[in-house]
Amino acid sequence: MINPVTKRIHTHFQQTVTVTGRLSSTEPNLQNIPVRTEIGKRMRAMFVPGDGYDLLMSCDYSQVELRILAHIAQDQLLLDSFAKGQDVHARTAAEVFGLPLDEVSSEMRSRAKAVNFGIVYGISDYGLSKQLGISRNEAGQYIENYFKRYTGVKKYMEDMVIKAKKDGYVSTLFGRRRYLPDINNNNFNLRSFAERTAINTPIQGTAADVIKLAMIKVQNALAEGNFKSRILLQVHDELVLEVCAHEKEQVAELVKNIMERTVDLSVPLLADVAYGKNWAETK
Repeated sequence: MINPVTKRIHTHFQQTVTVTGRLSSTEPNLQNIPVRTEIGKRMRAMFVPGDGYDLLMSCDYSQVELRILAHIAQDQLLLDSFAKGQDVHARTAAEVFGLPLDEVSSEMRSRAKAVNFGIVYGISDYGLSKQLGISRNEAGQYIENYFKRYTGVKKYMEDMVIKAKKDGYVSTLFGRRRYLPDINNNNFNLRSFAERTAINTPIQGTAADVIKLAMIKVQNALAEGNFKSRILLQVHDELVLEVCAHEKEQVAELVKNIMERTVDLSVPLLADVAYGKNWAETK
């Protein structure tokens, strides 16, 4: 696993394995090391800067898929929440539970977060009930309340399914298509999966396009600026670099600015920067 010449671990990235367009990593898979588990933290702590470098830097998109959903769906509540820099999950909880924002509890926020991310993947009342450990009726009420308030999201979901049934495919914001041969299938399960895919692909696929474009721009900017710091890894919405201490501030500003300005959306894209002596310390 360790290269005898470089003394490093080199993963293999595939461009065309995942149907959404995200990069995948194999031999070994460095995109699948847990962040929150104890063993995951210990594994990440083993990854350190190479000779001649001082720190690892992580630059991670914040809620990129929800921001893309807000842009594509043009949902006024989501647009307003991101424009004001609000905690989008707390805002959703306030809308779903019918409370002022300052009365939202942490439990309500957690449930709203599950709804926010679940909606993007076409979650059902059954799926949400299992995830949150609540009754199916209660989960169904959350989803119903969500769609009553986030009407733009509901319309987007309906429109994408109609479009997919007509065209046989859906596209990302950059025009990359995903064909859905089962979108009009008589088999309910196959058709339902294709419908959920039609809803999610423009969002997740666009996020994949955005991070790839950001990587290219960051790579070019580092080369043009004659920086020694360099990209090591991409983990979905995150770029990991090894940096020199004297370049730390410049590189952080450069990468953050590029990631946040890679594409012009109706809501701001935000990227969070963190440093550490090892990969675990960047979280």
